[in-house]
Amino acid sequence: MQKVGFIYDDIFLKHDTPKWHPENKERLINILNVLKGSGLWEKLIHIKPRRASYDDISLVHTQEYIERIKNFGTGYIDPDTYISPDSIEAALYAAGSVIEAVERCKNGEIKRAFCAVRPPGHHAEADRAMGFCIFNNIAVGARYAQTIGYKKVFIIDFDVHHGNGTQHIFEEDNTVFYFSTHQYPHYPGTGRDFDRGKNKGEGFTYNVPMQSGSGDKEYLPIYQDILPTLIRKFFPDIILVSAGYDLHTNDPLASIRVSNEGIRAIVQNILTCSTNPVIFSLEGGYDSAVLAEVVRITVKEMLSR
Repeated sequence: MQKVGFIYDDIFLKHDTPKWHPENKERLINILNVLKGSGLWEKLIHIKPRRASYDDISLVHTQEYIERIKNFGTGYIDPDTYISPDSIEAALYAAGSVIEAVERCKNGEIKRAFCAVRPPGHHAEADRAMGFCIFNNIAVGARYAQTIGYKKVFIIDFDVHHGNGTQHIFEEDNTVFYFSTHQYPHYPGTGRDFDRGKNKGEGFTYNVPMQSGSGDKEYLPIYQDILPTLIRKFFPDIILVSAGYDLHTNDPLASIRVSNEGIRAIVQNILTCSTNPVIFSLEGGYDSAVLAEVVRITVKEMLSR
């Protein structure tokens, strides 16, 4: 059995969004309840996240944006992204969760980790919040990983929405590879197949836009054939995964049709294409019952593969 860390704190429940908002605390509550009732909870190494410092956040976000966040108060910072009194604290711990996971992997305490966090992160640009995201958790974790010796980082993003923030942060960097499958055209409208990076980062971004209605048949060859080839060629030191489960057929915010078993196969292929540490960080997934079940599937595969 693999040593798998599960990183969570109740601070993530204090990010208080309006009642109608799809990104709500019930998502995490359901995940915890399902894992506790599944027999997997006791097999995980339970880890409390650290609180990311603003110096950590500045690894990928501009100082002007950080100051704006500090002084914002409450309300909508963009049309989709709500900030409550405890949201910034939750966002610092969300980014800190990926940092903590990276550190534990580096120390050999764990080989894999699942960060059950909110708010999510992959839409957050260097200079603005976007799409429910305040800080870019995976991007902060990637840059932190490079400060402690992980020179080459491979990021996989299977969220149904393209991770515009992550792509833009690293698109001129040849030490961080960004790979994404996502519904296109769909929010946020980025992630075209010919977007492959810029300058010295050209060739280190790989987007696979998926048509509405795509399901297991269309997704699995990408994760069975294309992704392993890219990983072998790049030869990363660590893999970070933006784990957005809104690609599921029952998710209300998109129209991709991947099944439970399709998600299992995606996770299996991610876990078996490298012997390096793999860290999953929760992004989307807005049917809370489905989300809890596919996280259970993910965690089971992380423990057994």
